[in-house]
Amino acid sequence: MEVDFKKCGGLVPAIVQDATTKTVLMLGYMNEEALQKTLDTKKVTFWSRSRNELWTKGETSGNFLNLVSISSDCDNDTLLVKAQPQGPTCHKGTDTCWSETNEQNPLLFLTELQDFINRRREEMPEGSYTTKLFRDGTNRIAQKVGEEALETVIEAVGGGDKLIYEASDMLYHLIVLLSAKGLRIEDLAEELHMRHDPEWDAQRRKAKAEGKMK
Repeated sequence: MEVDFKKCGGLVPAIVQDATTKTVLMLGYMNEEALQKTLDTKKVTFWSRSRNELWTKGETSGNFLNLVSISSDCDNDTLLVKAQPQGPTCHKGTDTCWSETNEQNPLLFLTELQDFINRRREEMPEGSYTTKLFRDGTNRIAQKVGEEALETVIEAVGGGDKLIYEASDMLYHLIVLLSAKGLRIEDLAEELHMRHDPEWDAQRRKAKAEGKMK
């Protein structure tokens, strides 16, 4: 990673982003020493322009920013710091310096879940249910998706209180099936996003009218 500290008089802006939620938490400044200390300690450290000294975020409050990664921009004069916040980031007690709430979108967990499932497929640890599914093969995985889908329908129609439970089972097995076929849950999201475009429906109707679709 190259950083041009000379361009800005020895300091470069450092934008801090929550590595999980992607929320921008704060903006600070780093010199070479602050960057090196951040890399060495894995605690995000800045150069305080008001105190003219190094400042590790959280050294007095305990609200550290635990480093995940750092990258520089295209001009090598701005840093993007991805971190895991340990408590509120702002000195005023708010999650961010813009008084925004830093909450994780539960949908992001689906990506994390598939990453986990893919690791299971690569490592195939003994005693894992996911490992067993992959060993049983695509046909069995697909069958499980059908079984769980049926149980979801039965729960919905019957007015039971386990709809979320059954639907979660169905979605889990669907993600396993996608992994087995080399696909991602994001591929489904992309397909649905494309279908949401009014032009997609118009093109589909046109193709159907011309006999290109069943």
